[in-house]
Amino acid sequence: MNIGWGFDFMQMLFPIFFAAFLFAFVFIVVKAIKEKRQNDASPRLTVQAVVQEKRRSVSQTQHANAGDASGAHGFSTTTDTTYHVTFRVESGDELRFRVSHREYDELAEGDAGWLMFQGTRYLGFDRQDQWKEQMPRM
Repeated sequence: MNIGWGFDFMQMLFPIFFAAFLFAFVFIVVKAIKEKRQNDASPRLTVQAVVQEKRRSVSQTQHANAGDASGAHGFSTTTDTTYHVTFRVESGDELRFRVSHREYDELAEGDAGWLMFQGTRYLGFDRQDQWKEQMPRM
């Protein structure tokens, strides 16, 4: 029986997987840096807007305890929630931003006010209750 073939195969496969992982990691980091630079270079804008829609997405990941992929030691579950709010501005355009849990809870669909953002970065929303009746249906 030749045991060396499997070892040679793994020796060949490991560098391929390592290179793929490294490429994916570098790609994600470069993309994040590029988006940050574009946002930093964008002007800070404040526009009248109405909260059009609120969405949250929940993702769950299971991890084997004690590094045992068979699950003999059980699993733990990690839950991650992402919050997005869509605003409709005076021009009729819709802008969607990722927001914090706190911001998400404070906003309600139909709220009118000043939306502050920089590129794709949400900076805040200043609700103006008196505008609700005055703002045209957007």
